[in-house]
Amino acid sequence: MKPEKQTRKPDKHASPDMIRLAIPNKGRISQPVAELMEKSGLHLLDAGQRRLISRTPDPHIEVLFARPVDIPEYVATGSADLGITGKDMVAERGSQVDQLLDLGIGNATLVLAVGEESPAQSANDLAGAKVATEFPGITRSYFKRHKIPVDIVQVGGACEATPYLGIADAIVDLSSSGDTLRSNRLRILDEVLTTSTVLIANPVSAKEKSGKIEEVVLALESVIRASGQCYLMMNVKRTALEKVRSVLPGLSGPTVMEVASREDLVAVHAVVAEERVYQLISLLKRAGAKDILVMSIQRMIR
Repeated sequence: MKPEKQTRKPDKHASPDMIRLAIPNKGRISQPVAELMEKSGLHLLDAGQRRLISRTPDPHIEVLFARPVDIPEYVATGSADLGITGKDMVAERGSQVDQLLDLGIGNATLVLAVGEESPAQSANDLAGAKVATEFPGITRSYFKRHKIPVDIVQVGGACEATPYLGIADAIVDLSSSGDTLRSNRLRILDEVLTTSTVLIANPVSAKEKSGKIEEVVLALESVIRASGQCYLMMNVKRTALEKVRSVLPGLSGPTVMEVASREDLVAVHAVVAEERVYQLISLLKRAGAKDILVMSIQRMIR
């Protein structure tokens, strides 16, 4: 029987408007999260000093460095108001938290895999087998749901090597591209869980500190929306405007503005996908656009 989850109790010493945000101190998502923090304006002022807690430019927001697997419980128990970690970590710990925002990074799939030479063709063929994983909670729930008895072997890393070493008959492990599985001669039997990096909140903090938490959400969300987008600016003769409109996509259509002292010209601005810019430039030139500027977007707020 699992112990009852601890509920967050207000900290009488904490400032009522102070937010503590827990982020990964290592692992595959630590660098992307640090970059996201930097772009959002919440860069870490003490990050180079190996501190467990860092200040940010906002005096009411501090950052706690923690293991990704511990972050859900830190948030659930109120040691942190907010946390950034994987959905897989939240599911593994079974923590009672609110998911506020999918950050769109660290996408992966937790898969059930066996060696290429294994006779198993589905999870049902693994009854009585040994399954190695870093996610015993998720793995146990998966096999229990399918009513398949297995022996869970918890490992701390290099899970993909366990079938070769004879430690396990199958594994449940994260896979982003499948390259690691293929290089270790493993094949997938089933997808257990899809995961990505999310911003989570303590349910009590989400209510008591909603104003400040909304600021953090907006800062991170604005960077995510701007990712992969460019801002195009150009001058267009009025006679060519409709032709330019026909080739120019945008989030809400291009913005057209008057050009001072030039009645024959208009300025056209639009946000477009960065991957389309190369092709669009030549199309816009042929359509009659000139003085085209392409600028990167750091943040975008709707």
